[in-house]
Amino acid sequence: MYSTPEFRKSSYSANESACVEVAKTEAGTAVRDTQNRRLGHIEFDALSWAALLGTISRN
Repeated sequence: MYSTPEFRKSSYSANESACVEVAKTEAGTAVRDTQNRRLGHIEFDALSWAALLGTISRN
C-alpha cells in the first residue's frame, strides 16, 4: 500500500502562491504545483531528482 506524500513548500517561497511543493516518497521525490494541487504530482527517482537539482543549480 502506498502512503500519501506529505508535501511542503520551500522556505524560499515566502507567502507567494505561485510555487511548487515537494515531498519525499518511497521511490524518491514528488513535486506538485501549489496552485493546481488537484491535478496531482509527478515523481522522480533519487538519481533523476539529483540530476534535476544539479542542472538547476548550474543555471
